[in-house]
Amino acid sequence: MGKVNINEKFSQFNEYWSPKVVGEVNESHVKLVKLKGEFVWHQHEQEDEMFLVVKGSLLIKFRDRDLFLEEGEFTIIPKGIEHKPVAKEEVHVLLFEPKTTINTGDKVDSKTVTELDFI
Repeated sequence: MGKVNINEKFSQFNEYWSPKVVGEVNESHVKLVKLKGEFVWHQHEQEDEMFLVVKGSLLIKFRDRDLFLEEGEFTIIPKGIEHKPVAKEEVHVLLFEPKTTINTGDKVDSKTVTELDFI
């Protein structure tokens, strides 16, 4: 048991859309990710996702509406809901999701990360 300094962990990487695992809780990962630009439309058939904005602001598009998250705000996206994160500027996000979750869900493209780095 120890502590994790989120800001220190964010300083250890620069790439966007590539989640890093910083902890495990039961069968879930605590991940940090830097976002900038537009992601791919996708959904997760079996997993819910929690997005907590640590720094910046994040737009999450849904097919029927948009959701804006500011620093200190989070949302939980239920499994099966198609969504697309968009970050005009660099955003730091904490993700809490099952270990089986692949970042692009049901889509495979250049942003798909199947082997996660633990930092």
